[in-house]
Amino acid sequence: MVFLGTGIVFLIVVFILSGLKVVKEYERGVKFTLGKYVGMMTPGLKIVIPIIQTWRRVDIRVKTIDVPDQDAITKDNVSLKVNAVLYYKVADASKAILEVEHFGYAVSQLAQTTMRDVVGEVMLDELLVSREKISRRIQEIVDKATDEWGIKVNAVELKDVELPQEMKRVLAKEAESEREKRAVIIKAQGEVEASNNMATAAATLAGSQGALHLRTLQALNDIASDQNNTIVFAVPLEILRAFGDVGGSSAVGKIAKALKKKK
Repeated sequence: MVFLGTGIVFLIVVFILSGLKVVKEYERGVKFTLGKYVGMMTPGLKIVIPIIQTWRRVDIRVKTIDVPDQDAITKDNVSLKVNAVLYYKVADASKAILEVEHFGYAVSQLAQTTMRDVVGEVMLDELLVSREKISRRIQEIVDKATDEWGIKVNAVELKDVELPQEMKRVLAKEAESEREKRAVIIKAQGEVEASNNMATAAATLAGSQGALHLRTLQALNDIASDQNNTIVFAVPLEILRAFGDVGGSSAVGKIAKALKKKK
């Protein structure tokens, strides 16, 4: 009898200990009694009656899903491959268990189909330029669809957009043409600015005798600094001005007036 009583006590202790469950801080427990949902288990030491009760452990931390390469066609009929990464967490553990089977797999499949649909609604240029906007659009759709599963989608990020080789060559040629166009525009703007500066300088020199002398001396200094055999004949400005007066106007004045008219 003593042995039998000890055995019964031992079985009772084992029975009780087997019903003790520890729920961690980042987990929630979904408890069932005879198959019926009866409530949530919060972090701490909990009791689950063996045989009669069961429970499911749910991790509520943020999880990452790599959305694999998806073949998609943009609105302007360009075939490409696109992949992404999705961040989600379980907001309601009871819904995640009761409303959908394997909620992680379900979120992944929904993200794949949604990404193909959204890419098909935009042009290729918009996809390449506005990736953040498109990612946010995918996130909003998936988050709304998984709300009834107790899932919260925190973010979706498009990672790679792989274009066909033919399209890569077309984009490379387009980029090169754009660079050449910008170079021509910049060069033309520089020539216009240079001509304007020359006209202003000529007008200033024509109106100031001292400035013209200084510019002449500067030019002579520049020539002298170069190691060459250039011979310079300096002609006094008075002689040039005398010839200009005979012709009715100074040569410098004519140059200034011509540049002003061109401007």
